[in-house]
Amino acid sequence: MSKTRYSVGCIAALVMFLFDFTAAQTNRAGEAGHTFLCSDYTQGIVCIVSDKGKIVWQYPAERCNDVWALPGGNILFNTGNGVKEVTRDKKVVFSYESKSEIYACQRLPNGNTFIGECNAGRLLEVRPDGKIVKEIKLLPDSIDGGHSFMRNARKLENGNYLVAHYGLDKVCEYDSAGKTVMEIPIKGGPHSVIRLPNGNTFIACSDHNGEPRVVEVNKSGTIMWQLSHDEIPGIELKFMTGMQCLPNGNLLLTNWLGHNQFGKAPHAFEITREKKVLWIYNDTTYLRTMSSIQLLDSNAQALNGPLLH
Repeated sequence: MSKTRYSVGCIAALVMFLFDFTAAQTNRAGEAGHTFLCSDYTQGIVCIVSDKGKIVWQYPAERCNDVWALPGGNILFNTGNGVKEVTRDKKVVFSYESKSEIYACQRLPNGNTFIGECNAGRLLEVRPDGKIVKEIKLLPDSIDGGHSFMRNARKLENGNYLVAHYGLDKVCEYDSAGKTVMEIPIKGGPHSVIRLPNGNTFIACSDHNGEPRVVEVNKSGTIMWQLSHDEIPGIELKFMTGMQCLPNGNLLLTNWLGHNQFGKAPHAFEITREKKVLWIYNDTTYLRTMSSIQLLDSNAQALNGPLLH
């Protein structure tokens, strides 16, 4: 009798899980989905995907890891060894080129553009005319930091800089002179970072050493919240890259499917802080390795969006 009750309970729980997960899945391509901007690292494009799941705008962007929809409608993104801003009719209105690999860019309130040069280990602020007006060197000129020195980086509202040191398994905050004011050791190859209004930091980690995950840490480095690679049934984290923190506290995450993981997990999903999945995009018809995402829905302005930084 107890075994029968146990079996019925298990079946009921499984049915409820499948119902919830299927409901989340139907909010992807073709139904009640989101309109979003994203980058596809492998195909070398930035694109806008409609709420029907189809690409409605795209532009070449080699090895793109960072993309922004600016308030005026233009698109800002990195291009492997540079940064561009283009209009919706594909006119280039800002361009910066470098010998270094570049994985981070950000439009600043004064109209300048923040750029993180990976190999050179430089944090730059560049005027619209392309002139560098501020340079912080995290490495000596004689040292090449290589492909893995940094990924995502952001200038913060306090004037400091937050940098994900992918190959060094740490996130650092630097002051306006380049002095380290905070260092957070984090295994897994940190790829993207967001500073929250409460002072905590969200970090998305890659498959660098087998620990793809997303964590929230406080100023002392204590983990306050975490999403591990196998915590959500049906969604295995492969290589966490882009993040958007929505006004309601939900997280929008991209799950990069490079390193032979194509088709083995969703490209992106939205999750609550209680780890309930609300939306999934897993259509492989158009995209291969989504590396960054920004919702374009009118009510989905990100806490880390260009209007704030």
